Amino acid sequence: MDTKEKVLQFAKRFDHTLLRPNATFEDFQAFCSDCRAHNFRMAAINSAPVAFCRSLLEGSGVRVGAAIGFPLGQTPLEAKVFEAQQAIRQGADDIDYVINITALKAKDYSYIMREMDQIVSLCRKCGTISKVIFENCYLTAEEIAKMAEIALQIGPDFIKTSTGFGTSGATVQDVRLMKSVVGNAVKIKAAGGIAHLEDCFALIDSGAECLGSSHSVDILNEYKDYLSRQGS
Repeated sequence: MDTKEKVLQFAKRFDHTLLRPNATFEDFQAFCSDCRAHNFRMAAINSAPVAFCRSLLEGSGVRVGAAIGFPLGQTPLEAKVFEAQQAIRQGADDIDYVINITALKAKDYSYIMREMDQIVSLCRKCGTISKVIFENCYLTAEEIAKMAEIALQIGPDFIKTSTGFGTSGATVQDVRLMKSVVGNAVKIKAAGGIAHLEDCFALIDSGAECLGSSHSVDILNEYKDYLSRQGS
């Protein structure tokens, strides 16, 4: 495999993110231009700008992903489903939704399962990728494992470590724990605080298939330098 192909394959691991509440339309234009230029897997945004970013990325092969119930997860199930439906209608290819952490802390697993089932079923029906955000920084190891067990039953495409808005982001320890439960049945997305190439290598080695980062361009440049040093 030549260097160009290696860079392309590595870029396709990234959901490049722009989730700042104060992002302007000019910011989204520059962001989508980066996504297109570097062939990232997905442009990860809030649900409001989905149609705008879809228009900018049409024909590029870059997916558009909408964050649902973001970043707290503290909206009713019906609101999350409606937001996901609207995002899909406007062109979202991926749905990343935040679980109701209060329900998990209360051990209301029936609610957690119902929420996951409804959103995952909607995505499956629409041919949309589903990702379940745990927000691990607020969870115990037991709660992370329980969420992974539920995901194993419901079958989302991905389970995801973090929003990037919590007290900490992706960790190798959490990815390993999630992977130990779901194996190869559900993919893992690591997100939150991923800023350097060494972070990516560690998380991928731990079992993450997809990486969410606002630093994707810088990391990709790091990767190109790494390949150059390796003589690839």
